[in-house]
Formats: sequence, structure tokens, C-alpha cells
Amino acid sequence: MLKYNVVVIGGGPAGLGAAVEAKKNGAKRVLIVERDRELGGILNQCIHNGFGLHEFKEELTGPEYAGRFIQMANEMGIDHELNTMVFSIDDNNEEKIITTLGEKGLVEIKADAVVLAMGCRERTRGAIDIPGYRPAGVYNAGAAQRYMNMEGYMVGKKVVIYGSGDIGLIMARRMTLEGAKVQCVVEINPHSSGLTRNIVQCLDDFDIPLKLQTSINYIHGKDRVEGVTLAKLDENRAIVPGSEEFIECDTVLLSVGLIPENELSTNIGIELDRRTSGPIVDSTMTTNKEGIFACGNVVHVHDLVDFVTNESRIAGKEAALYALHKEAKDENTKENINKVNTVAGEGISYIVPQSINLDSNEDINLFMRVRNIYTNKKLVIRSGEQVILEKKRVHMIPSEMETLKINGEKLVNIKEKITITVEEV
Repeated sequence: MLKYNVVVIGGGPAGLGAAVEAKKNGAKRVLIVERDRELGGILNQCIHNGFGLHEFKEELTGPEYAGRFIQMANEMGIDHELNTMVFSIDDNNEEKIITTLGEKGLVEIKADAVVLAMGCRERTRGAIDIPGYRPAGVYNAGAAQRYMNMEGYMVGKKVVIYGSGDIGLIMARRMTLEGAKVQCVVEINPHSSGLTRNIVQCLDDFDIPLKLQTSINYIHGKDRVEGVTLAKLDENRAIVPGSEEFIECDTVLLSVGLIPENELSTNIGIELDRRTSGPIVDSTMTTNKEGIFACGNVVHVHDLVDFVTNESRIAGKEAALYALHKEAKDENTKENINKVNTVAGEGISYIVPQSINLDSNEDINLFMRVRNIYTNKKLVIRSGEQVILEKKRVHMIPSEMETLKINGEKLVNIKEKITITVEEV
């Protein structure tokens, strides 16, 4: 049986960042377990630039961003197992027992601390229930991106993209650059669910139409996609009679949302937040299971990989400190930690972390999404009647994550839960 101080499950940006930070903070033996054939995760297929502006103060492609962390991991002597699946985690003992299956067969690994960094997966056609047969030519946008950028396959020549998430927008540009004709991007909401910069760079710059408040009513074709019927939606998302329109295409790409990959988390009893579909964590990225931490898109879906790295640093550091001081921990230590919950108030959809450890005395970054489009409003953080922080925002939309940093010194006298609201300036 192998023995490690910290085992990180997932070798994408979150896992790499957590492993590097764990090593920096004194964990002598660190292991990354990755089910794919190489480290880097989703970044390997994101060959466009726009990564690293916060983290490295320069614009990198996805593989370049991942490559820097892979190099750090290699230089630090961090072990990794590729083509390896994690079956289970047994945390009933003092040490976590992780069972994996990979190139070395069935292996059990002992770990003092575990970091969950499994990322997220795409919502499928079955989840949105589009009528029609099951012809060839219907892909999730991320799957099509991998086929094109890593495997060298052209997935189609005349394309309709359903959903205006960032992957869908980026694939509209990618398909166009490879010679395909993107007929349109279809979005059921009255606003795009992707970043504004991607709307401009991927649609506007290539004259690709964005049809808002529109749905795909039917996918035509039995052997191969032949076209789709679109329909306009009213404010209640009901089809507007007489608005149906047929669009010819041979490919439909779905960009209809991402879901944190938490089957393993559920199996080991990690408590999930119904709003994010990810683990409930405190400001140290600790889950409800002692010694098990989580970070990145497995916790909540991020817009920028730089923010994933920021979270993974916290998780990696805290996992290392837990592993190093595990023997000295009192059984009641966890119960005695001074915490307050964070509450999504008026206009806020969710907040991560869901609680704040007041004993850390460190600055806290809070991530959140708003419920609607807001102009000239402010975000207000309160504890009871006390206003901790106010930040004005010219423009806020649900598709772009908001972040607020609370100075650790302002948390010293906090006794009540922390609420964040959207208010008039």
C-alpha cells in the first residue's frame, strides 16, 4: 500500500495548483491521481489565448497555462498516476484509504489529507429533452472541442450551437476558423450566459447571429442531422405561436451548462450545496468530512482558470497543514472552530465559501453570482446591522462571477452570519 501526506484527485488546473501549494507548505509526499492520459485537464483542449492574465500577468493559451504548473509539479518531485480512476475513499479510519484502478492495477493508497479537484462535466441533450431522433452530428461543445483540437477531427460543416455558454461561443469561432459555417447561436434566456468578451470576440467579430429567447424545438434527421426548428420564447419560456423557423445544418453543438463532477463526493458522504451542485466548504476549502478539501469547478463552475488557481492554493495549503498537524489535533478541534455562515441575500444566487473560519485572520475571497442583470448597483456585505464592505458595480450579469475580498482584520469582531445583497447605490 502506498502512503502519501496529500492525495489530489484530478490533474487539471485545480489539482495541479493544489498539489504545488501543498508541496510548498511542507507536505513531503504529494500524489496527483488523473483519469486522463496526461495532466492539464480541460486546459489541454483550450488552444485559444486569454488565460493567465490574473495569475501570470500575461496572456497564455490553455496548454501554456497548464504547462507552467506541470513544470512546477515536476520540479518539486510531485508524483502522479495517469489513466487512473478513483473508485472510493474510505475515511472511517484515522487515515484515508483511496482505492484506484489504473495502469498498475487495483491499488490502495493511504493519505493524511485528500483534495477533491475533479472539475465539472457538460449537461447533455437528455437533460434538456430536445425532441427528434438520435442522428449523428449532435455533440456537447466540449466534446467537439476535444475532437478538433486534440484528436484532429472536423465534426461538421454547417453548425447550429444551442446555448451561449463560453465553450459554445469559443467553438463558434473555432468552427468558423476551420472553415465551417456557423448558422447561429441559440439562447433561451434574454441575455447570453457567456462572458461579454467572448460575445464580442467569437460572435460579433465573425458576424455570427445570436438568437436570444429562442429554443431548438426539434432536431431533424434520422441518420445525420439535417436541420433544426427554432422557436421564439415569451417571458415565461412558452413558445410564441407562429414563430417557428427551420435552419439547415449537419451539426448541433450543445453548450447548455456545466455540472460539478461529484459522484465520488456523494459516495463518501460529502454534503453538497443544491444551488452550486458542489461541496459545501468553509473559507479553508474544508468539506464536512475532516481532512477532505475541495477546490475549483468541482465546488462551483468558474469563469476564469485564474480564480480556480486561487481556490486551489487555499485547498492545497490547508491540506498540507492538516496532514502535518494531524497527530496533534484534538478530537473536538473541528467543533471548536469559530465559524459563521455566508448567506445569499436579495439579488444573489449563491456564495462560495458557504462559511468563514474566523480564526484564520486571513483575507477572505468570496465568490458569487447575481440573479439578474443589474446596472449601477452595489454589493453590500453585512453581519447583523454592521456593514463590513460595500462595492459599487456599473454592470452585473448572472453569467459573470463577482468576487469580493474581506480584510481579515474586519472579521475579528464578527459574531453573526454574513449576508450579501444587491442594493441601490
